[in-house]
Amino acid sequence: MRVLITDGNERAALATARSLVAARYEVYVAAPGALSLAGVSRGVTACPVPIDPLDEPQAYVAALAQLVEKRVIDILLPITDPSVEAVLEYRAVFDDRVFLPLPDLEAYRRASDKALSLDLARRAGLAVPDTVVLETADWRDLPDPDFFPAVIKPHRSVVPSGGANGGKRKTGVRHVQNLDACRAALGALPGAAFPVLVQRHVHGPGEGLFLLRWNGHPIAAFAHRRLREKPPEGGVSVYRESIAPPAALLAAGTRLLELLNWQGVAMIECKHDLATGRYVFMEVNGRLWGSLQLAIDAGVDFPALLMACALGATLPPTNGYRLGVRSRWFWGDVDHLYLRLRNGGGARGKLAALRDFLRFGRGRDREEIWRWRDPAPFLLESVRWLGHR
Repeated sequence: MRVLITDGNERAALATARSLVAARYEVYVAAPGALSLAGVSRGVTACPVPIDPLDEPQAYVAALAQLVEKRVIDILLPITDPSVEAVLEYRAVFDDRVFLPLPDLEAYRRASDKALSLDLARRAGLAVPDTVVLETADWRDLPDPDFFPAVIKPHRSVVPSGGANGGKRKTGVRHVQNLDACRAALGALPGAAFPVLVQRHVHGPGEGLFLLRWNGHPIAAFAHRRLREKPPEGGVSVYRESIAPPAALLAAGTRLLELLNWQGVAMIECKHDLATGRYVFMEVNGRLWGSLQLAIDAGVDFPALLMACALGATLPPTNGYRLGVRSRWFWGDVDHLYLRLRNGGGARGKLAALRDFLRFGRGRDREEIWRWRDPAPFLLESVRWLGHR
């Protein structure tokens, strides 16, 4: 069985490739160049696809379709939001030559719309942050100064660029400390990013619920807690720990995917509000996620389970996995340390940052990228990281 994974420079692509090679699939990885994080992994065949799914989504899908035909691919698994959206939008190009273990385009877009998904989260039983929705760049509706610090979220992470070729552009989440910073951040956004959500900051650890739902049934669930992020005030997880899925979060997350009529994998990102004890909804990621390797190391192999579902296997719900397993993205954690050292906190804060970084390696700690039996991805990532410094 041949599987093509896109976006080979993503950590999720590497975790997926390692999982499926171990499960004895024939794995191909598409990336802009011949060298990519997943493309140099042991047992993988690298396939250069130099077209950007953001700039030219239709041409990108056409290139994937040629690759599917040339390599006789059975299953295509896009990894990032731009690739997933491009593949779903132009899925007719594949003419049923390949299976896509994905939700339909309508469900994916409903999940990806941060403004729309707030209402769905409420209906599912999740709390949501205090939110002001700005339909346009008219800033008269900005919240009061005491609303801050806050987070600015465009309604979607991929929006039209306005070009004639149907290109897209990515938009990111911004943390702002005050009203002036909010105005500046909004002014930098393209018109297509609106409506934009301005959400009051929620104090508490980030916790993620990861689910696989197939043919209307829950197949697997996993949860983790973020221990360190890049940037430190909130962003990409660089160090995280497996936890038992909190019952309230699991029930609400399962209900949310039911409301979406979801098919495939999804991550429901929340904050555990320390003041109220409730789980506050942040967003849904309708794809495989950056910290995927932790779930696999703890005992929930989402890529292999997803492939089994795609091939028609009847799977009982996966129950139980190892708790307290920790996973670190090394170079991301180095960046986290650098930001904490650079941004002050005094001698005591700097010492605490260094102590946290050096504490790694006890018990069930695992490196995300480095593997003794598959060192090439870490070596490539290290060369690239050092080259940017």
